[in-house]
Amino acid sequence: MNVIDLYLLGHRLQKLAESAIPTDGIGEHPTSTGTVLIVAADLRDHPRTTVTEIAQRTGLAQSQVSNAVARLRDVEAATAEPDPRDGRRTLLSAAAEPSGRMRAVREAPLGPALAAATSDPDEVLTLLEKLSSLLR
Repeated sequence: MNVIDLYLLGHRLQKLAESAIPTDGIGEHPTSTGTVLIVAADLRDHPRTTVTEIAQRTGLAQSQVSNAVARLRDVEAATAEPDPRDGRRTLLSAAAEPSGRMRAVREAPLGPALAAATSDPDEVLTLLEKLSSLLR
């Protein structure tokens, strides 16, 4: 496998995962689910951070991060508080407990998405679990 193959595999896996995420009741938003998940992971790993800092770490545009944070705050998956050292800044963190929306996304079954993408979803799931364990 070369770099191009690995990149294309990653892209395909991302699209597969996005197709498994439930969309009921989330409405229209200007930013992708993938972007929201990247920002949610960054908030989990870097509590009490700012939109600018998230943009710098993730390589996302500041507007994308702002939109993703708005979506996360809408479903109570992120919190915001004024920076006590600089009242102009807002510090963001992941919510202490996963929101109902975050639980629904985490618990979304992969089976239907895998079944739509392949003739043997069980084999693909086994391979994904092996790949995941190798990447840790």
